[in-house]
Amino acid sequence: MRLGIAGGGSDLSPYSDMYGGLILNATVNLYAYCIIEETAENHIMIESYDADCFEDYPLKRCIPIDGKASLIKGVYNRLMRDYDIPLKGCRLTTYNDVPAGSGLGTSSTMVVAILKAFAEWHSLPLGDYEIARTAYEIERLDLGLSGGKQDQYAAAFGGFNYMEFLQNDIVIVNPLKVKRWIVDELEASIILYFTGKSRSSAAIIDEQKRNTLTNKTDSIEAMHRIKQSAVDMKLALLKGDMEEFAHILGKGWEDKKRMAGSITNPVIEEAFDVAMRAGAKSGKVSGAGGGGFIMFFVNPTKKKQVVSALKNLNGYTMPFNFTEGGAHGWKIYDTDTIQVLKR
Repeated sequence: MRLGIAGGGSDLSPYSDMYGGLILNATVNLYAYCIIEETAENHIMIESYDADCFEDYPLKRCIPIDGKASLIKGVYNRLMRDYDIPLKGCRLTTYNDVPAGSGLGTSSTMVVAILKAFAEWHSLPLGDYEIARTAYEIERLDLGLSGGKQDQYAAAFGGFNYMEFLQNDIVIVNPLKVKRWIVDELEASIILYFTGKSRSSAAIIDEQKRNTLTNKTDSIEAMHRIKQSAVDMKLALLKGDMEEFAHILGKGWEDKKRMAGSITNPVIEEAFDVAMRAGAKSGKVSGAGGGGFIMFFVNPTKKKQVVSALKNLNGYTMPFNFTEGGAHGWKIYDTDTIQVLKR
């Protein structure tokens, strides 16, 4: 999963097509998992704990999209269409470390995980850019789901990344080499708080798109400032300027709230009030808004008291560490089969 640190929303079309987008994000040790087990059965078994779907489907090159486990079916249909993959029975299991709609890029991370699993299974020639681009096209074009472009690239590449979003869906990922002491200080200073409320980002994203298309001045100007915050935050991060980091984070949240009416709500505002009174310096909601996770920035000496204050609410804090690697995939062969082959 990823934390959106600065620039969030500027990767959305039509804004990125008209003005270009810039985003700074970083991945954390919360994951989406996909396990594929090849079977001798003449069907595909889907066990999707995140989508609450446990179904069997006939072994065909296209599975109907019926509202159940659409992400899995979207990946399967796309790969069967684009590559000469042999039809083989399988059991496909997926699950997440965090709830869907939590603002950490869960859906896109899952699509990347499924793609990576298929790439390992069938030895497909998919690098990080190809996996991210294919994941984006599956979600936005094949399935028609609203959203931006950053999540797929964050999941595929991993680490701290400064991303550029240009016209014609061109994305440039610039990995940042952040000093270890800076990463340690960030981990000591950031509280990741789940509001207890998941949300669908589609309505918020669609409102942001409408504001851009109708040339709503205050929303566009706010997005310009949000995009600039990615530039400023990159400098603060690389220098280890924590005061500036906290300032940009808070300023970005104030601008973000101008993008759509449902980005904040009483649950979010109460969490901010409690955290700030307890000593937090600033914060922002990760993702589109409306719920999910909030990042609070605190002085490490105040961290425990802020965490203690947040315990009085209905959500919970989530321990985390920043990670360097992107999507990982590997194979495990059946040991009984291997022993038979050796005889």
